[in-house]
Amino acid sequence: MSRRGWLRALELLPRYLVLVPFAALFAFPFYWMLVISLGTLQSVFVFPPILYPLWHWDNYLAAVGLITDPSTGQYLHIPWPRYFLNTVIVATGTTGLVLITSVLGGYAFASMAFPGKKLIFGLVLAVYMVPTEVTLVPNFIILANLHWIDSYQAQIVPFGASVFGIFLMRQFFLGLPNDLWEAAQLDGTGHLRFLWLIAAPLARPPMVTIGLFTFVAAWNAFLWPLIVTNSDSYRPVQVGLQAFSYADATNPVLHAAGSLIVTLPILIIFLLAQRQIVGGIAASGIRG
Repeated sequence: MSRRGWLRALELLPRYLVLVPFAALFAFPFYWMLVISLGTLQSVFVFPPILYPLWHWDNYLAAVGLITDPSTGQYLHIPWPRYFLNTVIVATGTTGLVLITSVLGGYAFASMAFPGKKLIFGLVLAVYMVPTEVTLVPNFIILANLHWIDSYQAQIVPFGASVFGIFLMRQFFLGLPNDLWEAAQLDGTGHLRFLWLIAAPLARPPMVTIGLFTFVAAWNAFLWPLIVTNSDSYRPVQVGLQAFSYADATNPVLHAAGSLIVTLPILIIFLLAQRQIVGGIAASGIRG
């Protein structure tokens, strides 16, 4: 290595000395889930704990119902294909609806003049201060009156608008040059056409960020789907993991294997798209 390379390595050394321990700290739960999923019921409860995998790959076969559960000797009849299909439908539908409302709301707050705009935007931001648990009962009553319980729309519509998405899109649209809008007006373009043809295509980075965050949140949703679904026809994968919890106990090995199967797709998507997430937030900036 050249002298310049050594100097560069010495410059980066303090950064890596800080970042590597933090990265290991955040990665350890996933590693521990892998260790448990490849172990046995006896190895899970050993103290001191076993910190390396025992490579029992048959646990994954048992988790998807291809072989019997090693602890009970029974097959687990879990409709994983249906659960994954339900999750994809709900996550995709929620993401699409959030993108539409975020683009429309963000553009309205950034580029359109109407009475009480600042007050209304402040009320939208105030929604962040309302805990999700507070809205569970009112939302459930509304959906029950609409006869939407145990349906896809019950899991999509209540989360079809995002305060974070509206805020991020507003910040991006505030940074667009006003010359674009003035030039569009000369061509007789209205707000909706300007948004569709010019502003929205330029807003691709923050839209990707909003879409990824929404998709991940919808994929990982558990409490609300647990409340509003009664059958396997509409249950997502997170609720389906309850199959590893029996009347008097929980099988931690198969539960870890199932959790890893459920988490792996969204983890891969997040790792592949992390550059777009950072770029989308950076492109939006913070403007008043």
